[in-house]
Amino acid sequence: MVMKILKFGGTSVGSVQSIQTLIDILKEEVSSKEKPVVVLSAMSGITNLLVSMAENASCGNDFTPAMAEMEKRHFDVVKNLLDVQNQDAVFTHLKLYLNQLEDLLHGVFTLRELTPKTLDHILSFGERCSTFMISKIAEQHFPGTLCVDASELVKTDSAFGNAKVNMELTELLVQGFRKEHSDKILFVTGFIASNEVGHITTLGRGGSDYTAAIFASALNAKEIQIWTDVNGMMTADPRMVKKAFSLPELTYTEAMELSYFGAKVIYPPTMIPAFLKKIPIVIKNTFEPGFEGTVIRHHCKPSNLLIKGISSINPISIINLVGSGMVGKSGFSGRLFSLLAREQINIILITQSSSEHSITFAIQPGDAAKARRIIEQEFELELAAKKLEPVAIEQNLAIIAIVGENMKHTPGVSGKLFHALGRNGVNVRAIAQGSSEYNISVIISNHDLPKALNAVHDGFFVQLTKTLHVFCLGTGNIGKVLFKQLHAHATHLQEHNGIQVKIAGISNTRKMIFNKEGISLDNWQSELAASDEKADLDEFVAKMKRMNLPNCVFIDNTASPKPVEVYEQVFRHNISVVTCNKIGNSASYKQYKTLRDTAKQHGVDFFYETNVGAGLPIIRTLKDLMNSGDRITRIEAILSGTISFIFNNFKGGANFHDVVKTAQEKGFTEPDPRDDLRGTDFMRKILILARDAGYPMEAADIQIESILPQSCLDAKTVEDFYAALKKEDAFFNNLKTQAEAAKKVLRYIGKLENGKASISLQMVDEQHPFYTLSGSDNIISFTTDRYREYPLVVKGPGAGAEVTAAGVFADLINVGA
Repeated sequence: MVMKILKFGGTSVGSVQSIQTLIDILKEEVSSKEKPVVVLSAMSGITNLLVSMAENASCGNDFTPAMAEMEKRHFDVVKNLLDVQNQDAVFTHLKLYLNQLEDLLHGVFTLRELTPKTLDHILSFGERCSTFMISKIAEQHFPGTLCVDASELVKTDSAFGNAKVNMELTELLVQGFRKEHSDKILFVTGFIASNEVGHITTLGRGGSDYTAAIFASALNAKEIQIWTDVNGMMTADPRMVKKAFSLPELTYTEAMELSYFGAKVIYPPTMIPAFLKKIPIVIKNTFEPGFEGTVIRHHCKPSNLLIKGISSINPISIINLVGSGMVGKSGFSGRLFSLLAREQINIILITQSSSEHSITFAIQPGDAAKARRIIEQEFELELAAKKLEPVAIEQNLAIIAIVGENMKHTPGVSGKLFHALGRNGVNVRAIAQGSSEYNISVIISNHDLPKALNAVHDGFFVQLTKTLHVFCLGTGNIGKVLFKQLHAHATHLQEHNGIQVKIAGISNTRKMIFNKEGISLDNWQSELAASDEKADLDEFVAKMKRMNLPNCVFIDNTASPKPVEVYEQVFRHNISVVTCNKIGNSASYKQYKTLRDTAKQHGVDFFYETNVGAGLPIIRTLKDLMNSGDRITRIEAILSGTISFIFNNFKGGANFHDVVKTAQEKGFTEPDPRDDLRGTDFMRKILILARDAGYPMEAADIQIESILPQSCLDAKTVEDFYAALKKEDAFFNNLKTQAEAAKKVLRYIGKLENGKASISLQMVDEQHPFYTLSGSDNIISFTTDRYREYPLVVKGPGAGAEVTAAGVFADLINVGA
């Protein structure tokens, strides 16, 4: 008879609500004339409780509170889901089980000894109690249910704790039993079996799944359904990767690889009987039964996913064996691994250098000390002769594995994996790839595991949004506008750029806040104001590093020299920097070069477009020209929106003093307008451009002509400055008159030519591209080998928080790209 095998895990039978859902699922199956076989685990937590009771008893400790808890959990379900008239018989049967269990535990308590054989017997009561109880609850809805103790049908050897099944005998017994009870819905205890003399054994980790697969193989079932608490097999562990999603289907090989490397939805031995008979396995969610789940089958439809999933094992330890005594020595590896196998030390991963000079293998941390001891004993002579170096153990590591059949013969998979890890500063300690090419595994620090999983998931599943974790310094005008822009365009970013920006940290000069899940941009100001954490730049950077999030970006929206001091260590932690702060790039050339070299060395971005032209793509244009092989012969620019505004409005009857005052009122100038008018800010921009154009210049190399008379520069306060400026009206009016008479306009222009840079006040006529400049616009012209006759001109707004914040925004998105 063709049928389905339905297996329900511990969470699926762990509460009144979940058991009621189980009954509803069975109603659907039975309504289609199915007579399924239902395999059940112990209630969630009960197996652990039984282990605890057994250990307490063996140590002479009281185990009765746990006994009372086990009884209460089962009795509560019976009271809630079974008709009153049927309860007493079930209570009596459960009590018999519990009495047998208590007698066993008293024996352990008396002897102070817990053998594997006794432990298996104790653990069997979890499945026995749950299966009997649920079969009786189901009997109210389906006539003809039968509780089956699998220990009478599944026969194994005597390897208690992880017994090996005698498949030939077991299949005969299961087939005969099913034939005898073909009209019944069988409720079968998972996990438990018995040896040739009838002693209870257990099937090890994933044992209930294994029971389901054994029955499916014996009965040639059309499908195995494994009901658990997640929506099938997922692309990664959803507890660490929030963007993990369910996979509609997997091949047996892919599922086994994912399961072996930590995906605990299903256990590899479960699939072997199904694999041999090509029986599909469906992973379903008891708590969302309408979800399709994941189908594991022999052949899958073609998929455009490069990998199917990312799995992990943690923590693990690795043992390194290094020495000349291994080179060319046949049988060394066999001797080593036979030794470990004899001692039942499971090897998770192996990698060996091509020179045969070293072998690295991963094991469970609990086996590390024992492994070292027996290796030192086995290879005592080699160690004494210095042919082997002392056995080295490395702790607190993890394995991350990418899995998928599409990886086979697809170029670039390894590169994508290592790029995602390297860009996020995750150091790879060892690498292993099977010849099947279904799996690439790397060993990393356990501390980096969540970051690595998220970074790799973002790297391979490009149909999902890439998350940038952003840490912002500065909440002045630019910072506030940036947050406003990010908030307003969040949906657009996700839909059109595939990027999600999470502000993970904010600091101003007073306070700072952090949230790895993202600070709400609706109320960040009130949250920052209410914070108890005082601003501390070193602690801000330290906290950013400790949070260890993937795809991090440090944004400096200040004009202070202090944040620049931490750029280098930020780069060294593989975090990109976006800044509108010009100080980092316009200080010494040595610092300029160090920042670039460090960013390049660590594979991260250093974007500072706003250093020169606010929101204008000036630096990007310059780099594109140079990267494409063009040669820059001359650059001319007006790169101060403030000065541009002042000279564009200094005409007709206007006087210079009033125009400067208006510029300050509009927020175009620094608090002290002289910072703009003396050309210092402009000089920094020309210096950055010169350096980006390939000239190792210092600030002193730039010839700068001040706009202001000395009396204005010498004024002690801003008020004094304006007073002195008023007195110089005649000086400025004379400049204006000269220009107008020559039908020219005044422009403060920076120039880079033949390796020399200068800034000076010039009069230009209508033939000059800067003649028509208006408002506070910036403008720059590039004369190159390609743009010789007609220079390439970039023009647009060059001042104000809106355009500067937009430039920072654009740089941030370029990091994401």
